[in-house]
Amino acid sequence: MPDRPFDGRAFRARRRAADLTQRQIAEAVGVQEAAVARWESETTKPLPETLPILARLLGMSLDTLFPREGKPDLADLRADAGYSQKDTIAITKASTTSSVRKAESGVRRLSDELVALLAAAYGVSERALRAAQERSFGNAAPDEAEGTAMPSSLAEKIRFALDSTYSVGSAPSDAQIAAAVNDYAGAAVVSQADIRDLRTGVVTEAVPIVLEGMADMLGFKPAYFQSEDAVTRQVVEGLTLLASKRRGDVGQIAARGMGAEGLPADLLAIVNEVVAEYARRPGPGTSNPQR
Repeated sequence: MPDRPFDGRAFRARRRAADLTQRQIAEAVGVQEAAVARWESETTKPLPETLPILARLLGMSLDTLFPREGKPDLADLRADAGYSQKDTIAITKASTTSSVRKAESGVRRLSDELVALLAAAYGVSERALRAAQERSFGNAAPDEAEGTAMPSSLAEKIRFALDSTYSVGSAPSDAQIAAAVNDYAGAAVVSQADIRDLRTGVVTEAVPIVLEGMADMLGFKPAYFQSEDAVTRQVVEGLTLLASKRRGDVGQIAARGMGAEGLPADLLAIVNEVVAEYARRPGPGTSNPQR
């Protein structure tokens, strides 16, 4: 974690130039006046999440007043946004800071949902937040790695998901994964041996409910485990049905008669919404009675 350097004497000079007292700084930050005095005498340093407030008080940018060398990790992004770990409870709507704390400590990665929530709160893109997360785990971020091959087969995706979600030695066993998937499905749909075969590449395909259960356990979106062909096929199915409706071949579209993956609910909703819009439009040479 590349800390932003705090020079107490330089800060004192800038505070005085801004005609601010130690008491005014203390009241704005929410600390005792003595704490500001200790910062300026370099006895102690302010918390990282306090630096953005100090920069605003002095009318300077954070990077100008407290320039950081190196790229930020997760804790840095949080601090730069002015949040403490405790503050993230309100952002994530969780009961504890466990998920954020574990991600910042390089123990367990954030779920897709938490990535989206924190990125919005921190004012960065989800890609930037994921890159910072990789630095928290001591890894080169995706935009910093050279020649990194993305997993393609189902076995590679499972192993990558486990390696990137859990620290060494803490990943769930095949039996634990199977139990979680069966709990998600509400029935015994997979065994320990089945998970082992999928993880090692002995078996290369799995039914959707198994993939959904694994995605739910690991905090990934289900589409992560699908092949590119499957995702492409879903989009093509949706567009084909939309074209059929435009020709008047079909009515309201239902998710049936498709491939094993089926049309995703969100894509289906979008297609039906557009279908409904076409149905409301007048045909060639007719007037719109609603106007």
